[in-house]
Amino acid sequence: MKWFVFCAMVLALSACSPGDKVYTVDELVGDEVLLTKIIGECRNNPGELRDTPNCRNAEAADGKLRLERMRKSLGG
Repeated sequence: MKWFVFCAMVLALSACSPGDKVYTVDELVGDEVLLTKIIGECRNNPGELRDTPNCRNAEAADGKLRLERMRKSLGG
């Protein structure tokens, strides 16, 4: 009986653990390959993924990189 309770608790706790790592804006700015991958996934399935933390952070990182590129091209 103790094993049953133990196994039930382990299963319940493992179901609560997050599946995907949430990347910060700075991590995505530093890794443009990962940023491109996440943005592609988010744009291919916006109904389910639009409001996820990774999609929001990827859009913010993309905007930040675009502003940096514009600043550089204008000589700033």
